[in-house]
Amino acid sequence: MSERVITVIGDGQMGLVMADAFLRGGSEVRVWGPFPDDLDSLEKTRQTSRLDDFSLDPAIRVEKDPEAAVAGASLLVNAIPTQFIRTVWSKLGSGIGGIPVVSVAKGIENESLLRPTEIILETVESLGVSAGPLSALSGPTIANELVHHLPAAMVAASLEEDLSNKVQAWLNVPWLRIYTHNDLVGVELAGATKNVIALAAGMVDGLGAGDNAKSAVLARGLSEITALGEALGARIETFFGVAGVGDLATTCFSPHGRNRTCGEAIGRGMTLEAFLESSGCVIEGVATTRSIVMLADRYKVEMPITRAVHAILFDGMAVDDAIRKLMQRDPKAESIGG
Repeated sequence: MSERVITVIGDGQMGLVMADAFLRGGSEVRVWGPFPDDLDSLEKTRQTSRLDDFSLDPAIRVEKDPEAAVAGASLLVNAIPTQFIRTVWSKLGSGIGGIPVVSVAKGIENESLLRPTEIILETVESLGVSAGPLSALSGPTIANELVHHLPAAMVAASLEEDLSNKVQAWLNVPWLRIYTHNDLVGVELAGATKNVIALAAGMVDGLGAGDNAKSAVLARGLSEITALGEALGARIETFFGVAGVGDLATTCFSPHGRNRTCGEAIGRGMTLEAFLESSGCVIEGVATTRSIVMLADRYKVEMPITRAVHAILFDGMAVDDAIRKLMQRDPKAESIGG
């Protein structure tokens, strides 16, 4: 038995592929999720409807009891979507106190405008215990590719260097290259905001506006992301690395990206409500768009593409009208973050 016990909180796509990676990196791995029926099915079939071609290794234990799942864990992996972290983590009990956490969630909570690690910190402390060290694991990681062990790079970011180094070492598998980082704000913000820009890129695809327009969305979207990050205290260079432009490019161009796919459907004329009902998936960028606009207002950051996505999703603006308005903005010199 390994001396390292990893508990993955969340049995969705990223939770399962990370469970597989930690197992193959030499750890003992458990998985727990908030829905008992899903856990029963996963335990019996070792399959999931959320991820094609995936089979859960027999060595990975599916836990039904949340407190038993975290007992004695060396590391907790948060794979719960951002808007649900607070509710789900409150079920884990005071046994999570002091245990290091790495989060793979990408988003900003709507009401609080907190990042995933900040939500976890608040939730753990609300249980009357102290939180352990916190980190984020992010990068261009489409789960459909990770399930086949295709090569990918990620960033393990934490204010605690020892935790970043542990995550890096414990994910030492042939198909993952993990870089350490200490800009936790930048890495989490990059992961959240790129989903909003991916929605815009998908809308361009759905409208048939062309590759030139899509590349412009990616480039100017990166500028918006960087401007907001700088206002929040992140380092500019973070947004030009693996967790920044690397993740942004994959999410904007991959046919497997949920946010891009959602945007494409809207660009073709489907309503947001109809897409969400038909997909049955959490589209993190939708809720995050609300949060990012609120952050832009709070920090007085100009984010025209993000605001256009918000107007399309929530105010009924047509995609072609939004593009027209973006193209008619006053001419200016190009700047990064401006």
